[in-house]
Amino acid sequence: MSVASFAAGISIESAKIPSPPAIRSKDTVPDGSPRAQDPSVDLEMYSMSNIERAPSILRNNSLRAASVRGSTEADPPSNSPPENASEQIQTMWAPYKNRYRVLACCATGFGNGLNDSSQGALIASMERYYNVTYGTVSIIFVCNALGFIAAAFFINAASTKFGRAKTLVIGQSLLMLGYSCIIITPPFPAVCVSFFVLGLGMATNLAIAQVFCSNLANNTALLGFFQGAYGIGGVTGPLIATALVSHGSKWSRFYIIELCLAFANLLFSAWAFWNYEKESTESDPALPVPTSAPNSPQPRRATTARKWQSFKTLLSDTPTILGACFIFAYQGAEVAISGWVISFLVQFRHGDPSKVGFVTSGFWAGITLGRLTLSFLAHSLGERPSVFLFTAGALVLELLVWFVPSIPGDSVAVAFSGLLLGPVYPCAVHIFQRLIPRNMQISSLSLIGSVGSSGGAMAPFMTGMLAQRVGTFVLHPICIGLFGAMAVTWWALPDPEKRDE
Repeated sequence: MSVASFAAGISIESAKIPSPPAIRSKDTVPDGSPRAQDPSVDLEMYSMSNIERAPSILRNNSLRAASVRGSTEADPPSNSPPENASEQIQTMWAPYKNRYRVLACCATGFGNGLNDSSQGALIASMERYYNVTYGTVSIIFVCNALGFIAAAFFINAASTKFGRAKTLVIGQSLLMLGYSCIIITPPFPAVCVSFFVLGLGMATNLAIAQVFCSNLANNTALLGFFQGAYGIGGVTGPLIATALVSHGSKWSRFYIIELCLAFANLLFSAWAFWNYEKESTESDPALPVPTSAPNSPQPRRATTARKWQSFKTLLSDTPTILGACFIFAYQGAEVAISGWVISFLVQFRHGDPSKVGFVTSGFWAGITLGRLTLSFLAHSLGERPSVFLFTAGALVLELLVWFVPSIPGDSVAVAFSGLLLGPVYPCAVHIFQRLIPRNMQISSLSLIGSVGSSGGAMAPFMTGMLAQRVGTFVLHPICIGLFGAMAVTWWALPDPEKRDE
C-alpha cells in the first residue's frame, strides 16, 4: 500500500481518527503484480500502526501523501516493474495465435508487393489508354507516396483507439475502395486519387505488420519473412500483369486480383489480430503525450497542444529522423533500379524489350531470396556491419552494370544487386525497433515508411525527368549517390543497447 492510498482514508478535520485499513504484504500491490518497495514508505506504514499520533504528524504525512499522489497520477508505482526485471518478449509460437498473425502480416506484405511491382508493367498500357506522356502517368507514384505520408498522421491514433484488428480492417477497406475504383477504368484524375487511397491502406498494413514482427523474438528473421513475402509479390506482379495485357485484357482488370486478395486479407487479419491487446503483456505502443489537468477549461485546445507536442517529440527523435533518411535512400534506389534498368539496357545495350523485360523479375527474385536467406546470416554477423557490407556490394554491382557492356553480365549483376539489397530493410527495421522507444514505434515506423515511400516515388520520377534530357544512364550515378547516403545515415545511427530475450 502506498502513502497516498493510506492518507486518503484519514480525515484531518475529524477529531476521531478511524482505524487504518489492513496493511498488505510489502511484496505485492492491489493488482497482485510485484514491484520494488520504497523502504521509507514501509517504515512509515508500520510506524502508523499506532493510531494515537499527534495531529501535527498526521498533517505532515497528509501533505506528503498529497505530493506523492500528484506525482503518481501519471505513473502509478503499482504498475512499475522492478528496474532489474527482464523484459518478456513474445515469440512466433506463444501466444498460440501469433503464428497466424505472422502469416497475416506476410499475406498483407504479399499484396503490397503485388501492387507495387505491377505498376511498371502496366504503365505503357495506361499511357496508350489515356493518351498521356510518361511524365503525366508518373503522377500515380507521387499520389501513392502522398497517401503513405498522410497515413503517418492517423495510424498511431487509430491503433490506440480501435486496436490492431480494427485498424487492419480499415486499411484493407481502403485498399478495396481504391481497387474497386480502378477496376471500372475511370478518368485519369480518378485513378490518381485511387492511388492516394491505396497509399493510405498499404501504409496501414506496413506499419502494423512491421511493429508486430519487430517486437517478437528473433525479429530479424521474421521481418525477413515479411519482406520476403513482399518480394514474392514483387516477382509475381509483373508476370501476371504482363500476361494479362499481352492477351488483350484491359490494364485495369489486373486489379480484380488485388481486390479479391484485399478482401481475403481483411477477413484473415481481422480474425488473427482479434483480442490481440488482451493477450499481449503490454498495451499497444502509442506516441506519448504530455500529461494535462483533467479539469481543463479548454479541452480542445489542450488536445491540440498535446498532439502538436507529440508530433514535435516524434520529429526530435534522432533514430526516427535518421531512419527515415536511410529508408528514403534505400527505397529510392530499389524502385529506380526496378523501373529504369530495362530502359537502360534497351537504350545503351540495344537489348530486345521482349527479352530484357525479365531482368526486373530477376531483380525482385534476388530481393526475395536475400530476405529469406541472408536475413539469418545478418542476424548472426550483426545487423550493423551486415548493412555496410550489403550496401558496398550493391554499389560495386551498380558500377559493373554501368560500365560492362554485356547484357547477360548486366542481368546477372542486377539480380545479385537485388540479393544484397534484400536483407537491408529487415535489418534496418530491427535496429530501429531497438533504438526507438516502444511507445513511439507505431508513429515512428509509420513516418519512416512514409518517407521511404516518398523516396520510392521521387527517385524514379527524377530519374525519368533527367533521362528525357541526357539519357537513362543517369540511373547509375543516382543510385550510387543514394547508396552513399545510406552508408552515411547508417553510420550516424547510435548503437542500440542489447536486450534480453
